[in-house]
Amino acid sequence: MKLSFIGCGNMATAMLKGILAKGLVDKDDVMIAERVPKALENACANLGVTGTLDNSKAAKHGDIIILAVKPQGYEAVIREIKDVVNEEQIIVTIAAGKTLTWVEETFDKNVKVVRTMPNTPALVQEGMTGVCANDKVSEGELQSVIALLEGFGKVGIVPEDLIDVVTATSGSSPAYVFMLIEAMTNTAISYGMSAEQAKYFAAQAVLGSAKMVLETAESPVELREKVCSPGGTTIEAVRVLEEREMSASIAEAMKACVDKAKKL
Repeated sequence: MKLSFIGCGNMATAMLKGILAKGLVDKDDVMIAERVPKALENACANLGVTGTLDNSKAAKHGDIIILAVKPQGYEAVIREIKDVVNEEQIIVTIAAGKTLTWVEETFDKNVKVVRTMPNTPALVQEGMTGVCANDKVSEGELQSVIALLEGFGKVGIVPEDLIDVVTATSGSSPAYVFMLIEAMTNTAISYGMSAEQAKYFAAQAVLGSAKMVLETAESPVELREKVCSPGGTTIEAVRVLEEREMSASIAEAMKACVDKAKKL
């Protein structure tokens, strides 16, 4: 299998590192395209793959072509490569807001499209990616793409009308979690804990809590209630969070994320 990345920013680099680390594609079968010469040079040196400044050359190379540019750059890139893309290649998108239909219409030809929404924990091979595909992608082809995506985390197939929800729930949510860890860290520092130790305690607490949600049969509500002993410290902290409407703030933030995704 030959793999092409058009664009090689942080997300593409994280994805490709995981794919290569698991041996899912040989380095000799990968080509990346990047318009900034220095960025291309650094990416090729870091990843050990072939690079080009020519998007069309990269598009010709891959059996699977991952469009790893910002949503605002999709139209220009597609118009640049559409004449060299054939009906057997698979186009994988990672951009919010760009529907399967929009991608097909922009290519102006029959094209196999897999729409994905990964997230930045792909950098540590703990990503979460939502996936859907158009009707030109066979089940076998979809599974081949999913196998690549599993190189850097977990994958879930969703109907396209939920992809924007995926964006808010997992695509953008690492930023929400980082804000939580930052706030916990800064508060611990204010009470005299060192910055490094505060960050470690806060981050490990979040990691462990997430594993409990994923690896036990209990719901987040049940798990929270088990921590909140009557008259104890945790229930007092939760009372403050409820008074400050933490849940409502998160819901409002996710709605803003979904609304923005639909406009891109």
